[in-house]
Amino acid sequence: MNMITQKFLDNLTYDVIGAAIEVQKIVGSGLLEKVYHDCMIEEMKHRKINFISELVVPLVYKDKALNTDFRCDFFIEDCLVVELKSVNEMNTIYEAQLLTYMRLLRAPKGLLLNFSSMNIFKYGQKTMINDYFRNLPKV
Repeated sequence: MNMITQKFLDNLTYDVIGAAIEVQKIVGSGLLEKVYHDCMIEEMKHRKINFISELVVPLVYKDKALNTDFRCDFFIEDCLVVELKSVNEMNTIYEAQLLTYMRLLRAPKGLLLNFSSMNIFKYGQKTMINDYFRNLPKV
């Protein structure tokens, strides 16, 4: 496994956004989230990006592991949470969900991708970081 640094995470984020741009370029906008999920799986395999799809996010409440069905769309390289959307308008609840998944998985960075935007790079992505990221070495 690579040493996780801010630079590594920034490069990984760039690669994942590149994969999303390629998917959108090929299949277009306005399809169901599941279609983009399946295409992202193929594109990330093609780019040799290591990921887990539909990872169950653990929740421990007062020292008890609860059987919830929280699932993040992708957990990439054990450090980047990616949530896919295909919606007309992004909602702050999606950001809250991503931040919660990041905290529960102890992931330093998260990425929201909305495939319904006309241009993922300009309008369809939001990157989020937390204290885990801020505490990583820069290079």
